[in-house]
Amino acid sequence: MKNWKTYSSFLVFLSFIGLMQSCFVAKDYETPEDFTPNEKLFRTDEVQQDSTSIVDFSWREVFTDSILQEHIETALEANIDIRIALQQIAIANSFAKEGKAGYFPSLELSGGINYQNLAPNSQFGNFFNSLTQYESSVTLSWEADVWGKIRSNRRATQAEFFQSIAGHQVVKTRLIADLATAYFQLLSLDERISITEKTISTREKSLATTEALKDAGQLSAVAVKQTEAQLYTAKAILIDLKNELRIAENTLSILKGEEPQTQMRTSLQKQEVNQEMKAGVPLNLLSNRPDVLQAEAAFRNAFELTNVARTNFYPSFNLTSSVGLQSLSWSDFFSLNSVFSNVLGNFTQPLFNRRAIKTQLEVSESQQEIAALQFQQTLLTAGKEVSDALYIYEMLSEKVEVKEKEFEAYQLAFEYSEELLKNGLANYLEVLNSQENVLNTELDLVNNQQALFQSSIDLYRALGGGWR
Repeated sequence: MKNWKTYSSFLVFLSFIGLMQSCFVAKDYETPEDFTPNEKLFRTDEVQQDSTSIVDFSWREVFTDSILQEHIETALEANIDIRIALQQIAIANSFAKEGKAGYFPSLELSGGINYQNLAPNSQFGNFFNSLTQYESSVTLSWEADVWGKIRSNRRATQAEFFQSIAGHQVVKTRLIADLATAYFQLLSLDERISITEKTISTREKSLATTEALKDAGQLSAVAVKQTEAQLYTAKAILIDLKNELRIAENTLSILKGEEPQTQMRTSLQKQEVNQEMKAGVPLNLLSNRPDVLQAEAAFRNAFELTNVARTNFYPSFNLTSSVGLQSLSWSDFFSLNSVFSNVLGNFTQPLFNRRAIKTQLEVSESQQEIAALQFQQTLLTAGKEVSDALYIYEMLSEKVEVKEKEFEAYQLAFEYSEELLKNGLANYLEVLNSQENVLNTELDLVNNQQALFQSSIDLYRALGGGWR
């Protein structure tokens, strides 16, 4: 009868805990309405309501150069930043698993031997000279999640896990963009080096021609020296371009996780800008940006940790049960008379702890506000990057067309000046100026073509592409 009353008391205790489970202190997370993407973020007329965008394509569909694809695949396997991000995911996953296990009880096995040599004047010194006790027990402990503390902690670890995944996607997006940038820079440098080498060859022939004309009395020494100076100018440009080429190859090597070396590549003429860039920008494009997802996950993590800090003001309810063996003699240790059990149900209510709990809550609320502001800043930055990338892409598309016409005009002007010189209707200075304009304009055209490819990379990255 006495045992029944005891068990009844524990049943009442457990029932009380079950009823209290509905009294959650923790709040449910919802994405703030102020942090929803809208047209004002982008400052462009190219906003659509559908979800079709180049960002929905894999990087393999955007960067179709087979050699560039090989470079990207190598980098995704060997790049140091990618490998670090994967380890961060593994760490966050371990914490997430620990958070999920918060609802389960803990089970401990313990055992030991306690030997005491009693003083004669002690309480039991007249009965025992020494006392040896053998003990082994299994203890089961469980905390009731009355106020949502365990639930919030679990959600916080899940948010941290999602944050690490988004962080990996951020690194992947940046890596692909940086690698494509380095690759197109190599192609541009190859083209400019080729143009400069052809120019040097042409100017060497021009120098020989001017020297012959000087010897024939048709040109002065001034014309010869000006032609010679142009030749040296082109050679100096070639030295700078080759230096840039070496640095670009080293950059591409490091991105691939390799030692500096020569990198395979095709040519600038074989590259095409994906026409889907002109299809407009969907309104929900920021949902693809991993940095936005990462910022929201960080905010949610801070939100749930604030919930945890809030629950610390309320009592915690614990149930502990132990069962085992106790005996003063090893020979009697496994006897039924050695079996003991213990059940303890208790609650702990903080009363005064030198303001530690309140400080923790205030800090958590401030950290949550910081995470919210960082989330908002990430959205604003994302909108700016999209707006900038769209405008630059459209501007460079038009500029390349203008530069092509400018180059054609200078090329014709050079050809006309040569014809006029042969017929004695122009002086050699006009030919030199036309020749210099052709070189500068052709190099400038290649630079703008590279910039157009770069703007397409920047737009793809700004739209959140690259991590699929």
